[in-house]
Amino acid sequence: MKKEVVVLNCGSSSVKFAIIDANTGEAGLSGLAESLGNLDASITYKLNGNKTSFSLSANAGHTEALNAISTIIEDTGVKPVAVGHRVVHGGEKFKQAALVNNEVLAAVKDYASMAPLHNLANAKGVVTAQKAYPHLPHVCVFDTSFFQTMPQKAFIYALPMDLYRDHGIRRYGFHGTSHKFILDSTASLLNKPVEETSVISAHLGNGCSVAAIEKGQAVDTSMGFIPLEGLVMGTRCGDLDPSLPGTLQKKLGKTADEISDLLNKESGLLGISELSNDCRTLEEEAEKGHEGAKLAIEIFCYRLAKYIAGYLIAVPSLDAIVFTGGIGENSSLIRETTMGYFAHMGVTIDQQKNLDARFGKGGEITASSSQKTVFVVPTNEEWVIAAEAATFA
Repeated sequence: MKKEVVVLNCGSSSVKFAIIDANTGEAGLSGLAESLGNLDASITYKLNGNKTSFSLSANAGHTEALNAISTIIEDTGVKPVAVGHRVVHGGEKFKQAALVNNEVLAAVKDYASMAPLHNLANAKGVVTAQKAYPHLPHVCVFDTSFFQTMPQKAFIYALPMDLYRDHGIRRYGFHGTSHKFILDSTASLLNKPVEETSVISAHLGNGCSVAAIEKGQAVDTSMGFIPLEGLVMGTRCGDLDPSLPGTLQKKLGKTADEISDLLNKESGLLGISELSNDCRTLEEEAEKGHEGAKLAIEIFCYRLAKYIAGYLIAVPSLDAIVFTGGIGENSSLIRETTMGYFAHMGVTIDQQKNLDARFGKGGEITASSSQKTVFVVPTNEEWVIAAEAATFA
């Protein structure tokens, strides 16, 4: 019997939505409202394989978009059992999903200081969806919850401790729903209990992170206080000398907000290549000889390999290294180049398996002689949100 859940992911100018069967992960409906607040605000959705698009009124915001989405869902005839909301930042308060009440909603808004572009939009989505579905349980599923098992040695910054005690300055980690899904899926592939499964999971998309998971618990991750720390990403710089933002402010005569935009929106693959943040474009242009594209890919893979290598210390009982996300699932070049740095450790990628694992297929990509196992596992964050929300139905 189906147990269908409305899953909402409200960004600063978009709403991603779906109806997910919590038992199977099947999406009967999926769509995106985008360019909210702009003249070209629109909604595109796919229902039973059929795609539909339409424009919203000029400058339509989250409220109008969510009202339109509720009409779309109503027209499907589906009777959802709950509404699951993706929330980026749950601080230290939320170690698991939470049924929405006034206290939970207030905490989501309070944590907006740590994720200003996301949490306020997440909260707005909750409030608007509650009006559309007043009789359903609304559940917040937090990106950060999965990483609340990290030990202090992994999440404390080498700063005065009162900054942690008084202001919550610490490493939190993100992409938690994706890394959780990868853990569960890899345990199934290995036919092991989740609590006995150990993986290094690389979620690679426009945002990128690596998680170290030892015997079913997250013990470290590459993202920090906000989703800027760690790997090179599509437009985010990842790790850099902490003196640079202040130095750049002085040298360029820019404000702190302008430097933040530079680090978050103009850096990463885009900044290095001076061409694109899209890995597909970079691979195509690198093959044609574009030096910026080649350098961007080389730096991306080298930094990724360093993080994976570092987490071999955090995951002594490693079962597998796992790639996921848009780049992780579809780029055989990124996987082969990254794992090439581990050849001296006895890791061998099977080229045909690596090619075959693209485009949603997944599977093991290492040769039978390899000293470590490497998988590709397509992620399904919406299924995690739906499954956790359904437990409150």
